[in-house]
Amino acid sequence: MGLGISLDVHMKLVIATHNRHKVDEIRAIFNLQGVDLLAAVDIPGAPDVEEDGDTFEKNAVKKAVALARFSGCWSLADDSGLEVSALNGAPGVQSARYAGEPVDYRANNRKLLDALRDQSDRSARFCCVMALADPSGKSQTIRGTCSGHILADARGTGGFGYDPLFVPNGYDTTFSEMDAQAKNRISHRARALEAAIRQWGGILNGRYDRFPVPP
Repeated sequence: MGLGISLDVHMKLVIATHNRHKVDEIRAIFNLQGVDLLAAVDIPGAPDVEEDGDTFEKNAVKKAVALARFSGCWSLADDSGLEVSALNGAPGVQSARYAGEPVDYRANNRKLLDALRDQSDRSARFCCVMALADPSGKSQTIRGTCSGHILADARGTGGFGYDPLFVPNGYDTTFSEMDAQAKNRISHRARALEAAIRQWGGILNGRYDRFPVPP
């Protein structure tokens, strides 16, 4: 069950990611009826953009702009990761490749647990920055976060990434132990998408064909 977002017009929106997990989560949360929701992996020749920025915002904008210009459609991109207080915000933008290339979720989790072995402060937050870009390359960003703490051992089999280690505040289960509906109500990505509707609803429901001019 998504956020109850139901848009009735027909437009093409490209999700600028090759990560199927992210696409599935966005589809589940974003109930975009009447919108042709495409993923970068579904567009022949779509660029696989290198995420070399030093902030989530820079990476999200870079991906959204590249896919919007390539496809000629509005494009939505996100960059997200885990920020751990005791590690000064690491792994941050390096979350997916924390343990190196290629991406290995289990190796990332092992490295994180090793880094926190002697730390009493286990507080952390997931952060997601969404960028929306028009075909000309103009873009805007929003941010969503979910705070919690890191366990000493992994629990659960669902989700991906650091989900088996992360317990959100107010809960006693990890993201991996939650069903998809529960996670999609409180996750950083859900909160970013809620903010996206508040900020860009006029574009996504067809009332505007450009970003509003700031007052």
